[in-house]
Amino acid sequence: MQKLEIFFQTAAERLLGALPREELRNLLLPADHAPLLARRRAEMVISRVRMVAALFALLTPLWIVVDVLVFTWPVSIMLAVGRLVTSLAFGLLALSYGKSTKMADAYRALAMMFGIPTLFFIYSHPLLSHFHMVGPAAAIAAGYAFLPFVMVAGLSIFPLTAVEATLFALPVLLAEALVALLQLGMLSWTSHLGAFWLLFLITAVAALAGMSQLSFMISLVGQASHDGLTGCFARASGEELMDIQFHIAARSGAPLAVVFADLDNFKRINDSFGHDAGDRVLIAAAEALRSTLRSGDVLLRWGGEEFAIILPDTDCATAAKVVARLCERGLGSRPEGGRLTASFGVAERLADCAKDWRQLVEIADQRMYQAKQAGKDRSVGCAE
Repeated sequence: MQKLEIFFQTAAERLLGALPREELRNLLLPADHAPLLARRRAEMVISRVRMVAALFALLTPLWIVVDVLVFTWPVSIMLAVGRLVTSLAFGLLALSYGKSTKMADAYRALAMMFGIPTLFFIYSHPLLSHFHMVGPAAAIAAGYAFLPFVMVAGLSIFPLTAVEATLFALPVLLAEALVALLQLGMLSWTSHLGAFWLLFLITAVAALAGMSQLSFMISLVGQASHDGLTGCFARASGEELMDIQFHIAARSGAPLAVVFADLDNFKRINDSFGHDAGDRVLIAAAEALRSTLRSGDVLLRWGGEEFAIILPDTDCATAAKVVARLCERGLGSRPEGGRLTASFGVAERLADCAKDWRQLVEIADQRMYQAKQAGKDRSVGCAE
């Protein structure tokens, strides 16, 4: 697996230029994709699969008219049956996975979208090759041989990594190889090899197009999900992350803590020194918070001078230690001198019996206001 990754990375570096290593890895493998990116990708892949499936569910049976006009019985009837079954399968796929945002469902939908025409190709192409045809019938029959080329070209409309595109194209390539073996006596091996080589080249180009889409999507999701001033996750994306982390914790029975932090007397900074000074304080505070957190923790700018921190797999006691560490290291300095402080509120999913992420956030927010009312520069935590 490591050798395969090195091969893809070397090839991608030559084809895509000098990309940052992390971005390049995201274009090669899906394992390190952020939850928000995975959700957006799943939505797009499923949406496009359903659109394509609906289109082919309508167009596939219409070609029966052509088959009946150019092919004799029983070929036309056998092709019509295959097309009707294929159209039904596409129709069912178009109605599936409508509300899903999971990559696992996106993979299943893609597998079915490529599997349905692949099975039709394995059924129809050998069938037509066993009948002697001339004129229009021969021309239409020859067109069936190009179905795998259409399928692998379709990879280009999906934001896929290099490994994903390879895995989804592999069954189509194997189907082409299987049909070539079955028809080896009818055509020379050089003809089959030439067709297979062309199919491989189209697969490579389609995979690069999908990676280009993915790169653009990574850039858009990154810009849309982060606050432009502090670099923290923005509130809209933060709510999605809260929802994702809450469901993960609920499924596994793990603790999940949320910390709300509100900078003390921040309005006085804006009023006395201007908004530029306030922005500098916010940037410094965000950097101080970020540098203190663990790699799996998530920092959000909830609004104004208010920040939220998601602490996965963290109970009340550990969350209290995190807040104590934040207070000890400090959040920077105020323009007039002195320490910049904040009021913290902590909530934890199990200890507070939160039913959903909104209730968990509300509890942390209320405790933050309790810390404000108690004199600021302190935290109100949850009870074990």
